[in-house]
Amino acid sequence: MTTENTITDIDNILDLPVSESPIPELSLEEQIIALKEEVESLKSLKKKAQSRHEREQSLKPYQAELIGLQQYLESTQKRMIILYEGRDASGKGGTIRRVARYMNEKHYRVVALGKPTQQQRSQWYFQRYVEQFPRGGEIVMFDRSWYNRAMVEPVLGFCTPDEHKTFMKGATGFEKDLVRQGTILVKIYFSVTKAEQAKRFERRKTDPLRQWKLSEVDIQAQDHWDEFTTAKYEMLKRSHTSAAPWTIVRSNDKHAARLNVLKVILNSVPYKRMNPELDFIPDPEIVVSGAREIETMEADRLKKGKFKA
Repeated sequence: MTTENTITDIDNILDLPVSESPIPELSLEEQIIALKEEVESLKSLKKKAQSRHEREQSLKPYQAELIGLQQYLESTQKRMIILYEGRDASGKGGTIRRVARYMNEKHYRVVALGKPTQQQRSQWYFQRYVEQFPRGGEIVMFDRSWYNRAMVEPVLGFCTPDEHKTFMKGATGFEKDLVRQGTILVKIYFSVTKAEQAKRFERRKTDPLRQWKLSEVDIQAQDHWDEFTTAKYEMLKRSHTSAAPWTIVRSNDKHAARLNVLKVILNSVPYKRMNPELDFIPDPEIVVSGAREIETMEADRLKKGKFKA
């Protein structure tokens, strides 16, 4: 392009008609206020970014320990299964991503099974889960598991009462066999409050990067809150055993939940610590046993006539 052409283009632009509506000019005082607000907004964004970075950095020593845990499993050919259960928007997915972030991809899998096919519905209920079980030296993490039949399916009518009853009778024996045959089984339940769940759902509705997370089941979760609470209690009461205990993680604070889940997983395997100076003790305000959760829920029901929301 020549200089003459460039000048001609500029002249053409300058000749374009100007909008009849005058652009309001800000006074000097208004400009100063606007600049101050922008500076404060940038400071807030920077502070949030720094805080997020610090939180992620605090997880790294424990994520490094997971590599040592994997090496132990590989050398001993032990199998490990981790169940991530809990209400919708309770923080399962984000935690799984942090757990898996630096792990050796050859020795772990994340399994999130969809709706069963008609053929699968005609099979033994546990069959499609068993097909995903780990080989020696491998970890399989279930993002929701066979416990769908204990909570989501009965509450939303996706299984019959008889199917639910049969599952609750068979789950403990099934898990006992798994553990007896050498599988390390970790069952984690993420516990979020109704208000926090509603807040996270609202964010999913308004954030275009999160809208894909909002499903029809999510929309029903708040309406069926009490039913899910009762189902949770029945599940814990009947499937918390010495062979396969539940660990409850309070997950209103996502970072605290992620950090403590890492500790729970690391404490479940007798591998040699890579950094013995780390604090491996879970926060008792965040992590409680299934037995304690059952006691707490029963106490709330006695005091208030129903389980705590």
